[in-house]
Amino acid sequence: MKRRIVVIGSGFAGLATAARLAAGGHQVTIVEALDKLGGRAYVFEQDGFRFDGGPTIITAPWLFDDIWAKAGMVREEEIEFVKCDPFYRIFDHHGRRFDYNDDELFTLGQIDRINPGDKRGYLNFLHTTKGIFDKGFTELADHPFLSVWDMLKVAPDLIRLRSNESVYRYVSRYVSDEFLRQCFSFHPLLVGGNPFDTSSIYAMIHYLEREWGVWYAMGGTGALVAAFARLLERLGVEVVLDAPVERITVADVDGRRRHATGVILADGRELPADVVVSNADVATTYTRLIDPRFRKRNRDQRWDKTRFSMSLVVLYFGTDRRYTDTELAHHNIILGKRYEGLLTDIFRNQGRLADDFSLYLHMPTITDSSIAPPGCENFYVLSPVPNLKSGIDWERQARPYRDAIMQHLEQHYLPGLSQHLVTERMVDPRYFRDTLGSHLGSAFSVEPILTQSAYFRPHNRSEDIPNLYLVGAGTHPGAGLPGVLSSAKIADDLIGAA
Repeated sequence: MKRRIVVIGSGFAGLATAARLAAGGHQVTIVEALDKLGGRAYVFEQDGFRFDGGPTIITAPWLFDDIWAKAGMVREEEIEFVKCDPFYRIFDHHGRRFDYNDDELFTLGQIDRINPGDKRGYLNFLHTTKGIFDKGFTELADHPFLSVWDMLKVAPDLIRLRSNESVYRYVSRYVSDEFLRQCFSFHPLLVGGNPFDTSSIYAMIHYLEREWGVWYAMGGTGALVAAFARLLERLGVEVVLDAPVERITVADVDGRRRHATGVILADGRELPADVVVSNADVATTYTRLIDPRFRKRNRDQRWDKTRFSMSLVVLYFGTDRRYTDTELAHHNIILGKRYEGLLTDIFRNQGRLADDFSLYLHMPTITDSSIAPPGCENFYVLSPVPNLKSGIDWERQARPYRDAIMQHLEQHYLPGLSQHLVTERMVDPRYFRDTLGSHLGSAFSVEPILTQSAYFRPHNRSEDIPNLYLVGAGTHPGAGLPGVLSSAKIADDLIGAA
């Protein structure tokens, strides 16, 4: 049955959901608060540089292929993906580096340089992560957990896979060298989790990368958003930009049966709908867009008790020289002297901004020179920081924190940076709250701990309003491109079966 569907937000989950539903014959309108599509994948353009604001690591590229295939098209004809090699270059605080990719012998050779005794342990770790991957991703990532029974059916497998252990503890069962433990346990940070708290189920990310690679979209992530825009146009999706949603309208039938009837935009326009899908932050959707009288299960108190991910400081910058003569790769992880202590400061010690940091340095012009002027280099550097529940005064702290990061990069990785810097932009947790609408300025929504996963994570179909669906980082299965694209498939399947 053809339905009128409004999708709120145009992050990758919103774009994927709109494309899937339109390909299924529904009349779809996507509304976006910003002036262009992308959500967190917003593109900043300044001084001839294009900076991808959001996710830059593409894994499981077939999930994109599946969307284009449903529309009867071929993704490769619209956007080119190229594999990164190495996937990451990881530096410890002594300057030692570790590369890895999907070549087992290459990775073993890298381990041999650090600690030969850990090669056998790594192979055992890799073998066990296949089992976690087969269950946690292949079987469950696009399966909705809408009832306790859904959770009980998989509980024996979760127990067998030691899902009660943290990723760091799980890795440590097999790997003894501390630097290598960090190299194989940092992945939860890519989806907003603390490796010392996040369930070992997330160790599957390492296997997922081994299975399908780490890719880059030529032209940047913004080129992928543009490819989605062309796809939506061909499918007849109406796109409404500069259109913040003020409220989701809900009809109350005899006090028991409630259903969403559409959305009201900030400028007063009303868009009627048979189904509403929200790709806005899940806590923001409930607490700011829905009248409290329609939220029996999702009252404000629920979100007060929910643990949210860390936030980020991100510096986008360009230089008038290339840095291809350095040791840097496309994706760089720069680990600080502290690992567990720093993560404790970020996730648990509210009110404190640590003096040190670990960084992700993205250097896409190594792969794609088109996103910067000739002879120039394009970067962004990301530092995990506490979300706004911490009470940190970013008005006062932002500039010193920026200076410390840039000084560290200049001293250790980018010689002469201050002299060659030609453009720069900075975002901090206030951007995630004020511009992207993220609760507490969290960068990845609900923190992925075991008690906030699967059934215990916000559901893909609202418990309060049955024709309201949630997609994106805050719902099942979670953050990261494979997670949010899987949530779009879940919503598509649920709407099709309703």
